Amino acid sequence: MPNKDLALSADGINAAKPPAAGTDWLAEARGILWLILAVLGFHSLIAKPFYIPSESMLPDLLVGDHLIVTKYPYGYSYISPTFHVLPFFKGRLLGRLPERGDIVVAVPPGSGSDYIKRVIGLPGDRLEVRDGVVILNGVPIKRGPVHYVDIPNYGGDALSEGGVSCDPGQYPGALYVARDGTRHCRLPLVTETLPNGRSYDTVELGLSDGDNRPPITIPAHQVFLMGDNRDRSADSRFSIAERGLGGPVPWENLGGRAEFITHSFDGKASWSPLSWWGALRDGRAGRSLHAQRVPVK
Repeated sequence: MPNKDLALSADGINAAKPPAAGTDWLAEARGILWLILAVLGFHSLIAKPFYIPSESMLPDLLVGDHLIVTKYPYGYSYISPTFHVLPFFKGRLLGRLPERGDIVVAVPPGSGSDYIKRVIGLPGDRLEVRDGVVILNGVPIKRGPVHYVDIPNYGGDALSEGGVSCDPGQYPGALYVARDGTRHCRLPLVTETLPNGRSYDTVELGLSDGDNRPPITIPAHQVFLMGDNRDRSADSRFSIAERGLGGPVPWENLGGRAEFITHSFDGKASWSPLSWWGALRDGRAGRSLHAQRVPVK
């Protein structure tokens, strides 16, 4: 004969079990919203990943490089939010000027597009470009002899869809195929050293439209930016109509400082993750984007 106390006890336990709960979609949506806000906040205030789509910063930055740009080094302005949604306000919060040689992200006045260039001139500088030589405050920037760099897997039909090129029209005689079949882009370089001792390579292709610019005095709270690929860069030397930066850039239009490369694709990658591993460039991950400093004599 079954024990009635045990049966009642079992029934009591069964009755105490809570009913199966359904998914709390409101809580799920709230969690996703907080995650999105946290990511946007981090990208707007701390650091954000960027992708390089153009060749204006060769040889330091290649098309297909992915890098980290920090937002806080120069303080915050109306363009600091990820989507540039704030109305214009002059100046910066916790602001300070960049250093010559910094690679920065900037937005041309009246635009929403991000440009990445190097800081060459600071407020109060007298700057001109004469026969491709930058002259700061009456003194030509120190330039070393021409030397060459070979960039492998850069250019050719197999890579053209990835936006990576070594177009003979832009770089005459630079594209060649090695014995092992790999394509290389051989670029002539000149090392520049700024007055503060920061040094970097620039591409020297000969006479171009930006090689001669009349002297200007850079206004307060503005900086003069140039691409390292001097003869193929639309920067502070060119007007907005020429797709340049329209002269010196107000410091509130600086979006941050480039720090390092996280990874780089050579143009063979597609939407499929299966193609990414084979398209990774060797030796790019972790590369610093801070110009090296040499002793100033």
